[in-house]
Amino acid sequence: MKNLKLITILIFLLAVTAGASAQSAKEYEQKKARLEREIAIIDRQLAENSSRSTSLMADLFLIRKNVANRKELVAESDRQIKRLNDQINLTQREINRKQARIDTLSAHYSKLVVSAYKNRDARVWYMYMFASDNLGQAFRRFGYFRNLSSQLNQDAQRIREEKARLEEEKVKLDAMKAEAQAVRKERAAELDRLAKEERKADNVVKQLRKDRKKYQNQLAAKKKEVNALNRAIERLISEAVSGGKKSSTGKISKTHVPVDMKLDAEFSKNKGKLPWPVDGPVVGRFGKHYHPVYKNLELPPNNGVDVAVAKGSKVQAVFEGVVKQVIAMPGYNQCVLLQHGNYFTFYCKLGNVSVKAGDKVRTGQALGVIDTINGQTQLHFEVWQGTKPQNPELWLRK
Repeated sequence: MKNLKLITILIFLLAVTAGASAQSAKEYEQKKARLEREIAIIDRQLAENSSRSTSLMADLFLIRKNVANRKELVAESDRQIKRLNDQINLTQREINRKQARIDTLSAHYSKLVVSAYKNRDARVWYMYMFASDNLGQAFRRFGYFRNLSSQLNQDAQRIREEKARLEEEKVKLDAMKAEAQAVRKERAAELDRLAKEERKADNVVKQLRKDRKKYQNQLAAKKKEVNALNRAIERLISEAVSGGKKSSTGKISKTHVPVDMKLDAEFSKNKGKLPWPVDGPVVGRFGKHYHPVYKNLELPPNNGVDVAVAKGSKVQAVFEGVVKQVIAMPGYNQCVLLQHGNYFTFYCKLGNVSVKAGDKVRTGQALGVIDTINGQTQLHFEVWQGTKPQNPELWLRK
C-alpha cells in the first residue's frame, strides 16, 4: 500500500513538473532572447559612437546597462540549470521505478514460462484435472490451464510496453542532460563576456576621473538642454490645459477647447498596460540621479525615460490622442506632444516626423523615426498628468 502511494505521488510530481518545466523553459528562452536583443542594441551603439571622447558618461551608462543585463542572463542560466537538475533527478527516479517494475514482471513471467513448460503435455493436464477431489476443484484447475496461455501473452505485452516507456524516459533524460550541459556552457561564456564588460566600465571610469572640470562643463551644458526642454514642455502643457497661448505681453489668449473626458478616463484606466513606444532597453530612468563617478554631482532631473533602439526604429503612439505640437529642441532634435484628455505623452529625439499639429492618432500609429544624436540612437519619452510629470515605467507594460 505504501509503495502504491509513493508511486502515485511520484507520477503526480512528474506530471506537474513536466507542465511547469515546459512553461519555465519557454519563459527562460523569452527572457534570454529579450536580454540578448538589448545587449546587441547597446553593443551597436557603443561601436557606432563617433564622438567617444565627448560622451564617455553616456557610454558608461550603456556599458553598465550591459553589465546588468549580462548578470541577469547568468542568473537566469543558474535558475534554468537548477530546474533541469530537478527534472533530471525526477526522471531518473521514474526510470528506476520502471526498471524495478520490469524486473518484477520478468520474474513473474519466468515462473509462468517454467510452469507452462512443465505442463506442456495435454495428457498430464487431463490427468491433473481428473485427479481433482471434487467438481469445483476440477473447474478451477481447468480455468488455471485455460488462463495460463492468456496470462503469458498479457505479461509479455506488458513487459514490452514497460520497456518502450523506459526507453522514452531514457531518451528524455539524455536530452535534459544535453540541455543542461549547453546551458552551463552558455553560462561560462556569459561570465567571460561579463568580466570584459566590467573591465571596459572600469576603463571608462578611469578616463572620466582624469578631467573632472571637463565633464563638469559638459554636465552644465546638458543641464541647460534639459532645463530648456522641461520649460518648453511645461509651457506647451499649460497652454493645452488652459486652452490658449501666451501673447507677446505674457497674457494667455484663451480659446476654449473642451477636454475629452472619455479619452482621459480611458487613458487613466490603462495605467500599467500601455504599449512601449519603441523596443529596446531603458538606459535612463525617471527622477533625480547622481553622476556615476563623481557621486556628489547631481545630474539633470529626468522627467521621462531614455530607451536605446536600433538605427531606423520607428516610434509609435502609446495611446490614441491628438497631436498638440511638434517642436525642435537643442540636444533633442524633433519632439512630438500628444494629448489624451488631461494626460500628455511626449516623444523626443526624432529625425523624421510623420504627423503634424491637429492630427488625430491611434494607438500604435507611427509618429516618426528615431534620430542618432552624438552616436546615441535613443528615444526620450515622457508622460504627464496635467502639469505633473509621471514615471513612464509605471504606465507602460511590464
